[in-house]
Amino acid sequence: MSIDNIVSHLRYVKDFPIKGIKFVDVTTILKDPKVFAETVDYLYEMYKDKGITKIAAMESRGYWIGSALAYRLGAGLIPVRKPGKLPAATFKEVYAKEYGQDTIEVHQDAFTPDDIVLIHDDILATGGTMKATIDLVKRFSTRKVYCNTLIELTNLPGRSLIPDDVDYTTMLQIDENKLDI
Repeated sequence: MSIDNIVSHLRYVKDFPIKGIKFVDVTTILKDPKVFAETVDYLYEMYKDKGITKIAAMESRGYWIGSALAYRLGAGLIPVRKPGKLPAATFKEVYAKEYGQDTIEVHQDAFTPDDIVLIHDDILATGGTMKATIDLVKRFSTRKVYCNTLIELTNLPGRSLIPDDVDYTTMLQIDENKLDI
């Protein structure tokens, strides 16, 4: 298993979703079954001994790897969704975005105090969604919270929003300003 092989399968897209953004596309990891498996295996090795009971996968790109990793770890998968997408009673968390606010939700029965939770998403950028998800999970007084992303954009402040009591790991750190695309 090689992080370099996984990294070599990323695609970089200029001016997506808006002009000035250098987008790191992880769908290219998913389309190659060997690289997809290698990515899940890499994360599995990081978390196999942590006692993870649930993975909180963030809408929507966090579902892709999060669900495969949950299966591999023998953990439950908890979808973190935008408002109105979950059918039962939810807890909501409002967070600031660059241009306004957004909201995410989880079911009120998603976690128990006995759970050890891994929050997973594809990319950590400004950190608003990750921080809101951490806040939602902490409402349940779970035993432990871990956070993981495939990629951390180091030129953005995302990591600074992760509380000290939450262990954060990433497979790859990228300074978006240094991408030559």
